Amino acid sequence: MSDLRDLANYIRKIRLQDVPENVVIEAKYCILDSLGAAIGAARYEEIPHIVEKVLSFSTDDGDCSASIWGYNQKSSVFQAILLNGIMGHALELDDVHTQSKTHIGAVVLPAAWSLGESIDATGKELLEAVIAGYETMARIGKGFGVASHRKKGWHVTGTAGTFGAAAACSKLLKLDEAQIVSALGMAGTQSSGLWAFLEDGASCKKLHPARAAVNGFVAALMAHSGMTGPENILEARDGGLYPATSDSFDITEVSKDLGSRFELLEMDKKPYPCCRSTHCAIDAILELQRTHHIPADEVAAIVVQTYEIGVTQCGNPKYPRTAAEAKFSTPYTVASALVNGTLTLKNFYQESIENDRVMNIAARTRVVESDVFTSRYPDHWGCAVELKLSDGTLIEHEVKDASGSIYNPLTRTQTETKFLDLCGDIIGAEKSKNLLDQILSIEQTKIVQPL
Repeated sequence: MSDLRDLANYIRKIRLQDVPENVVIEAKYCILDSLGAAIGAARYEEIPHIVEKVLSFSTDDGDCSASIWGYNQKSSVFQAILLNGIMGHALELDDVHTQSKTHIGAVVLPAAWSLGESIDATGKELLEAVIAGYETMARIGKGFGVASHRKKGWHVTGTAGTFGAAAACSKLLKLDEAQIVSALGMAGTQSSGLWAFLEDGASCKKLHPARAAVNGFVAALMAHSGMTGPENILEARDGGLYPATSDSFDITEVSKDLGSRFELLEMDKKPYPCCRSTHCAIDAILELQRTHHIPADEVAAIVVQTYEIGVTQCGNPKYPRTAAEAKFSTPYTVASALVNGTLTLKNFYQESIENDRVMNIAARTRVVESDVFTSRYPDHWGCAVELKLSDGTLIEHEVKDASGSIYNPLTRTQTETKFLDLCGDIIGAEKSKNLLDQILSIEQTKIVQPL
C-alpha cells in the first residue's frame, strides 16, 4: 500500500469520537484563529474591489449557497472558496505549521466551511473535515523538505495546500478510499505557488492559498464524479511532484504516525501581521526596548542573526515601498517595532512606512545568516539581535522560538481576544462574541451556519 493510499484510508476513517479531546479543542481554536484573520481582512486594501469584481460575474439564478465572509452575501461554492481564501491570508495573521512551513487554516477552512455550508454539513462533520485537512496538508508539506522546496522558489502553502483542501472536501463529500486517492492525485497535479512576488513587492501571495483551496475542492469534486488521479503523484519518476520540486523530499512523512501524532497540535498562531520569519526579531527588539528603554535616536546599528531561509525571505536591505514589501522586511519590522513600541496593522499603513525615524533605523539594520539558527530550522525559527548604541554600548537578546509558537504559545484568552478584535470592526462586537461561542461548541450544531 502506498503512503498516499495510507493517508487516504486515514482520511476516510476519521471520526470525531475517535479523536483525542485536546485535538478537538485545538481544531476549534484553529477554526477561530483562521476565521478571525479572514473576516478581519474583509475591508483590507484591494479586497473589496476583488469581491466586487468576482461577484460581478455571478448570475442571479445561479448557485448562491455559500457565504462571502464579512459581506452578508452569498455566491457559488467556487467563488466563496476563492474569496474567503484570499481574505484568509491577506493580513498575514493566519496560522503556521513551522515544520512544513505551511499556512494551513487559510487553505483548509475556506474550502471546508464553504462546501460544508452549501451541502448542509453538521458542525461535527466540519470538524472532521478540518482535522483531515490539517493532518494532510502538514504531512504533505513536511514531505517536500522545507528548505530545499523553498530555495527552489516554491510556496509550500500553495503546493501542499491543494492536498489539504482535497482531503477536507473529500471527507465532506464522503468519498471512498479509491476516490480520495484520486482526489489527492488530482490535487497534486494542480499544485502551484511561487515566491517571485518578493522580487517587486507584488500583492498576489494571498492568491496562493485561495487557488489551493479551490483546486483541492475541484479535485474532490472530480473524484466524486468518476475522474481518476495518479496514486503516485508524489514520487513518480516522470512527473512526480516531490522530485520535480525538491532535492531532499521524504515521502515517508506522508503517512508517518497517522492517528497517533496530530500535526494540528503543532500550529503557531501569529501575534504580528507580517511574515512569520520576522517575528523572532520583533520579539527580541521589543524585549530589548522593555528592559533597556532604548531611545530610538540613539541606535547606531542593529544586526539580526537568523536562519538561512529567514535571510532569503525577509533580509532584503531595500526599504519597502508598500505594505506587501514591509510585511516581508525584517529591517522594517524591527525598526517599526523599536520606534513604536509595538507592531500592529497600523504600522503597515503607508504613512507608517514613510516614517523618517523608521526609515533611518531600517537603513542601519542588517540581517545575516547564523549556522546555529539554520541548523535548528525548521523545528525552531529563532534569531539573535545585537543592538549598538551611539555611545558604543552593545546589547543583545536571543529568541529561540517566537511568541505564538508551540513552545511559547498564545493563551486561549489571547487567541479569543485576537478573534474578537479582528472581527469587531467588520461585524460588530455582539456578533463577534456570538460567533466565537458558536465555534467553540460547533460540534453540537446541526448545520454549518452561514457567515
